[in-house]
Amino acid sequence: MAHKNRSNWSPYKAKRKPQAASDNTAAGAQGSGSLKGKHRRSEESFSLDEAEDRLRDVFERHGLKDFPHAKRRTLARFYMLLMDNQNERNFTRLLTLRDVGIKHFVDCLVVPELLQQNGVPLLFPLLDVGTGPGFPGIPLKILLPEERIILAEGVQKRVEFLKSIRDELGLGSPEAPLDILGRNINSEVFLPVRGVITRAVEDASNTLGNVINTLQTGGRVYLMKGPNCGPEIPMALEKWSEYYRLEKDIAYTLAGTPHERRLLVFQKLKPYPLPDFEELDLAWEREHGQ
Repeated sequence: MAHKNRSNWSPYKAKRKPQAASDNTAAGAQGSGSLKGKHRRSEESFSLDEAEDRLRDVFERHGLKDFPHAKRRTLARFYMLLMDNQNERNFTRLLTLRDVGIKHFVDCLVVPELLQQNGVPLLFPLLDVGTGPGFPGIPLKILLPEERIILAEGVQKRVEFLKSIRDELGLGSPEAPLDILGRNINSEVFLPVRGVITRAVEDASNTLGNVINTLQTGGRVYLMKGPNCGPEIPMALEKWSEYYRLEKDIAYTLAGTPHERRLLVFQKLKPYPLPDFEELDLAWEREHGQ
């Protein structure tokens, strides 16, 4: 059983959504994963003021004490929209505001400060590969509205959600857009960016290969990893040492938690040879009988 932090006080208490007695069996089955087509959803219900207040408590206890009120309120709205869509789209296994606040919001928002402390620039345009429902790209866009960020996601229902979030929260401007790319990123994508970031569980070597024609020379790849990612590093360098160098390996713990993290930063050293596009066209024609 998880330990309850009794010091995490707030003047607002989460309200539980009423549940019919006939739903008890189904709810239990959802939690165990035995009911197909059913998704776990949050039982908490907050007003925007309540959500923002509780998020303030979370931020103060976990390293973001001076986070601006207006941006925190936008994050609270993002949380509420995420939970509103959770039952239908099953975006996250984290269902309480506290868990989302720590493991999604704080986890993403500490990255710029960590990079600054270690003398590494966060470069833009920044491509968030496999963003899912918007992590880390949307929290970073809320934090840094003056920068261009591109969210790449291959699952259509998530793309639709990201577009609705962009509209609902008013994220992006003509000078600093929040672009949404509805496809997976691989070596056949040519979209020049200076930075790539991802929280995906994909092996580091695969990520470096997938973005090699997207990332500009001198750009950085920021990999948000768990503490046990060490074996991925020599494998990635063995395969890609001609094109990338490991600039930083930052080990840290989320403030006020036992959650350990690693932030790997790779710098691209030189361009990757372009493919023979004529040969690719011929191969496509042979494959499709044209």
